[in-house]
Amino acid sequence: MAGDTGLKRTALHDLHVKLGAKMVPFAGWSMPVSYPMGVLKEHLHTRAAAGLFDVGHMGQVILPAHAVAALEALVPVDIAGLGLNRQRYAMFTNDAGGILDDLMVANRGDHLFLVVNAACAEADIAHLNAHVPGVTVVTGRGLLALQGPAAEAALERLLPGVAAMRFMDVATFLWRGEDIWVSRSGYTGEDGFEISVPDAVIEAFAEALLAMEEVAPIGLGARDSLRLEAGLPLYGHDIDTATSPVAAGLAWAIQKARRAGGARAGGFPGAERILRELAEGPARKRVGLRPDGRAPMREGVEIYAEAEGGSPIGTITSGGFGPSIEAPMAMAYLPATLAEGATVYGEIRGKRLPARLSALPFHPTRYKR
Repeated sequence: MAGDTGLKRTALHDLHVKLGAKMVPFAGWSMPVSYPMGVLKEHLHTRAAAGLFDVGHMGQVILPAHAVAALEALVPVDIAGLGLNRQRYAMFTNDAGGILDDLMVANRGDHLFLVVNAACAEADIAHLNAHVPGVTVVTGRGLLALQGPAAEAALERLLPGVAAMRFMDVATFLWRGEDIWVSRSGYTGEDGFEISVPDAVIEAFAEALLAMEEVAPIGLGARDSLRLEAGLPLYGHDIDTATSPVAAGLAWAIQKARRAGGARAGGFPGAERILRELAEGPARKRVGLRPDGRAPMREGVEIYAEAEGGSPIGTITSGGFGPSIEAPMAMAYLPATLAEGATVYGEIRGKRLPARLSALPFHPTRYKR
């Protein structure tokens, strides 16, 4: 649905306005960046209780079960080995070994269910249509994320049985006569769920959750600080068409079957570079940075090896202040030879300030394994 501004609107647009959200353009959509609670409190509320996010701008796609091999030819991930009612993180790669987009793939028995990023949805769907038979773009459904330590108890009240799910399980539940598709996943580092809900009941479903004391609406601002604390890359910032999965620290998502010596090794775009980097290591890699002091180092800040002189050795791809860690944090691509704890320097307004290489995530993750 498109509004007067030409921006697309999710099925919950009117609810966001009613809740006092500040709406902003994002990937061609009108989306809530924050609510009256404010980004800082929204972030901390999600870590302490449960936050409800509208992620209806993301693309939802169904592929027939027989498309497994065709999808595997586009991703460096084991799709054939994905268990029934299980979900897996994946990425589309290009011939140069870069990332076209990252996505989620679920095995729902007679079909695969994909969720792709909003900014890449149109290109992803065209890419799928060019290589995979039977692509169906899901319409008439929104997507919610319920995240935080109280998410399980809150959602269990509406959908009895979700508490039995484990991280990356998928299941279907019935609510007011409608099928609700649930995965135990999210992008905050917290336990939680992503929930595909028919437009006909999504506002009522969201309001039923928000009526619970522990659930609050959360906007894009806190979503970004939460995922950054969790060390999770954002497409178009920390990963892109020039970045390989290995350099991005996503080698964990490439299963043994697709690696050298595996049952279905290679056979995906960019396999030569990606398999080489898995064996030899990348020249550059995504790292965490902890700037000294309280001032954040934001995206675009150039990083130097020394306090004076020399050329930049990298650039910050995401940066901000972490409400849960009460300190600034950033991610950048730097030479792989640099060790954790090494000091580098970010140049801000002509002045170089120190930052230490830090392990990711900045804040412990709490998935329900």
